[in-house]
Amino acid sequence: MAEASDAHRIMMDAWNRRDWNAFVALLHPDYTYTGPDGSEQDGPEAGLRVAKKYAAAMPDGKVEITNLVVSGSMAVCEFTARGTHGGELEGIAATGRPIEVRVANFVELRDGKIYREREYMDAMTLMSQIGGVPARGSSAAGA
Repeated sequence: MAEASDAHRIMMDAWNRRDWNAFVALLHPDYTYTGPDGSEQDGPEAGLRVAKKYAAAMPDGKVEITNLVVSGSMAVCEFTARGTHGGELEGIAATGRPIEVRVANFVELRDGKIYREREYMDAMTLMSQIGGVPARGSSAAGA
């Protein structure tokens, strides 16, 4: 059982180590995940699926907490994800390009487990880094 002040540290450490048993053990049976696109997925398997998706896309990926704020049973974490696009992501085959994206992640705990997770990131930056869309400021962006 985690405290709100520790939930992100434990979750990020489990992701960095690709310890999926430790990762899913943090998730409440009634867990929900809301992604950057606003879609909500239910159940611990949804959280595990999202974590594994990004781990497969960045096999060498690591996340680093840059800011963490806790209020009661809620914790807000800003972290930076870095790695190499070494696997398929959103239909885009591995490009070998470096990825660096900042993410804001909100978790709410119930019974010492993550009950609700909401994640926000600039998906356009991520997609431009892997070549899925033209980079900002490129001549193709205005075409």
